[in-house]
Amino acid sequence: MNTFFNPVVWYEIYAQDMPRAIQFYQNLLNIKMVSLASPTDDEMWSFPGTMENLGANGALVKMKGVDSGGGGTLVYFSCANCADEEARVEANGGRVIKPKFSIGDFGFISLITDTENNMIGLHSMS
Repeated sequence: MNTFFNPVVWYEIYAQDMPRAIQFYQNLLNIKMVSLASPTDDEMWSFPGTMENLGANGALVKMKGVDSGGGGTLVYFSCANCADEEARVEANGGRVIKPKFSIGDFGFISLITDTENNMIGLHSMS
């Protein structure tokens, strides 16, 4: 049996309006996303990351036949203080669903939706 420290190796957040979604995440997380070559016709934009660091990397994806919004999986982005990113949500077209709140010894989280109606989480230890 294989045992992983962090079993998630990749994530995709689906988008219908890719330029709008890219702008939202770049402004929210203060990052620069880069276009990924796709083996299919799908449009993909990667979040920054390296294979050497712990955690999972992922991308915004526009895939034929796959809608954005709603769903059963929630991706959390690591932040120094999730209140900082939360403060940028509405100015960039998203919505705060549940403002920063304590999860005890595990830190704090905020729940938001992006411009594509995907719910995501923001996590920080302070």
